[in-house]
Amino acid sequence: MMSEALMQRTYLPEPTGELTPVVSFLAAHESRRGDRIRPRYLLVGEDEHEPVAVPESVHRVLAQVVAALCEGKAVTVAPQSMTLTTEQAADLLGVSRPTVVRLIGANEIPSERIGSRRRVLLTDVLAYRDERRKRQYEALAASSIELDEDDADAVRDRLCEVRKEVARRRRG
Repeated sequence: MMSEALMQRTYLPEPTGELTPVVSFLAAHESRRGDRIRPRYLLVGEDEHEPVAVPESVHRVLAQVVAALCEGKAVTVAPQSMTLTTEQAADLLGVSRPTVVRLIGANEIPSERIGSRRRVLLTDVLAYRDERRKRQYEALAASSIELDEDDADAVRDRLCEVRKEVARRRRG
């Protein structure tokens, strides 16, 4: 049986009034943060005598969760192993497993073989995903055109030029 800490769980937003003090605290802390002193984050319980320091990485997670809940969004926490199977990497990237295998073969995602299985590091998959998004945004920016022109033929010709340029960049 999986421990509760390792299970995926979705949290639904609370009534907005309950999160208002948390949002206010986070906003005030963010505005005062500056570079004067390094901030410390603490957990304090009613029955505990000493507060527990929370690492900044955990604080960032909590702040993101609070922001999402305040916007009325549900939040899913899904613990991941630091090493993934090709199937898990495919799920994370939103592609098929054969696509991940092809990316590994093209050295776009590093991997190691354990017996007949491939394993990839979560950090490598996330780095690939970020780089892929960056390339996609650049392609979108490169293919954008001003539509102020009244001549549809000129717009079509310009769009063809941009597509050819994007295809040339992919090949080279």
